Amino acid sequence: QTLPGIHCSGAAGVPLPATGEVTAGLALAISLPQAQRHAAGGPLPLASSAEGPFVYLSLIGTVAESDNIFASLWKEYGRADARWLYSDPTIVSLEILTVVLDGLLALILIYAIIKDKYYRHFIQITLCVCELYGGWMTFCPDWLIGSPNLNTSNWLYLWVYLVFFNGIWVVLPGLLLWQSWLGLKQMHREKSNSRKKIR
Repeated sequence: QTLPGIHCSGAAGVPLPATGEVTAGLALAISLPQAQRHAAGGPLPLASSAEGPFVYLSLIGTVAESDNIFASLWKEYGRADARWLYSDPTIVSLEILTVVLDGLLALILIYAIIKDKYYRHFIQITLCVCELYGGWMTFCPDWLIGSPNLNTSNWLYLWVYLVFFNGIWVVLPGLLLWQSWLGLKQMHREKSNSRKKIR
């Protein structure tokens, strides 16, 4: 049940520095054949490999102070967005939501996809909206005060770290929302056609 011509499996293998590992895992789960879905392990390992340690490090101190191996990814991303270095409350709050709620929703969604459950599109839409909202709330507060924490003077940090990596987490949820729209439209059409045949 993938969108024609869209293959998302490559994105899920890369630990990206901002929110969205969960959505990449969903895209992977949707695009793989059923046997490979189980082997992929779903999105939880992706979320726990990057965002889980960020939340933990932020709750016990800051990424900048940590010499933990997991902090190195966030220290690098912190060169583009300093809020990730110093446990910004908005960022940490969003990441707690991502790790806990989105992680759970992602597991439920993978199960719903594999077992073809009726609630699949409801969960998929909910998770995608959470992801898009998280992306907006990650950046909008900083934009409103003039982006003092974002390094826009460096090409790599602006266009690769901030625009490209975070843009993925707008495109993937958007594609999955479109997929749900088409799926719900098809289900409605089939239900309408079956009612017409009964009459």
